[in-house]
Amino acid sequence: MVVLTELFSGSPSSSSTHNHNHNKDYRYDVFLCFRGADTRNRFTDHLYNALVDADINTFLDDEEIETGEPLKPELESAVKSSRASVIVLSKNYAFSTWCLDELVSIVEQKRNFNQVVIPVFYDVEPTNVRKQQSSFGEAMAKHRQRMEAETNAEKRCQWGQKMELWKRALTQVADLKGKDAKDRKESELIEEIVTDIHRRLGVPLSNTLPHLIGMDHYIKFISSWLTDGTSHTYCQHSHNCRHGRDW
Repeated sequence: MVVLTELFSGSPSSSSTHNHNHNKDYRYDVFLCFRGADTRNRFTDHLYNALVDADINTFLDDEEIETGEPLKPELESAVKSSRASVIVLSKNYAFSTWCLDELVSIVEQKRNFNQVVIPVFYDVEPTNVRKQQSSFGEAMAKHRQRMEAETNAEKRCQWGQKMELWKRALTQVADLKGKDAKDRKESELIEEIVTDIHRRLGVPLSNTLPHLIGMDHYIKFISSWLTDGTSHTYCQHSHNCRHGRDW
């Protein structure tokens, strides 16, 4: 797991971290969009934990859905309630209609509400995402086969409309400035993503050291003594130092 040297570690209580209340209209800082079969137990899990440790309020869905099932309303709501989305584009991402539906919703939020969107190209080439080639082309061909096999004309038309939205969303997200995981250390990539989110969302960085409550007087005394070094300075403060709180 990545160690973020400049960020203060926190602890999650569930699959979403504690709410910062940066904006009352948002429930989450980040929505994680990913293909579970590819990255759930590796990169996405490490990224989620790093976001949690950085005290970034993050939504991650723990349930895998079968291809072809409609997007759950709570997931669409989570996308709309997030200030940013991180999309982990992996080899089998486009085979999931659920992932593609999430992607369409994310692109819509970016267009209409300027949601921050960070694509991560995880062992895939951006050009293959943009042009739907390689595994992304295979996935779209599979969806087209399913559409053509649909005997209900209305449903076949709906499939066609969805495929156009999916293709457009893949092209648009591939054109965004993202993070390429190729030849990168995973820990460094994750730290870069977390730092980027802090910067772009304006989430304040927490101090790595706890605040020493009630110690301001002693800190000033020690600083003065180290600078001055005289016995006069020491005597002025010695009574307080002897009879103050233990430290």
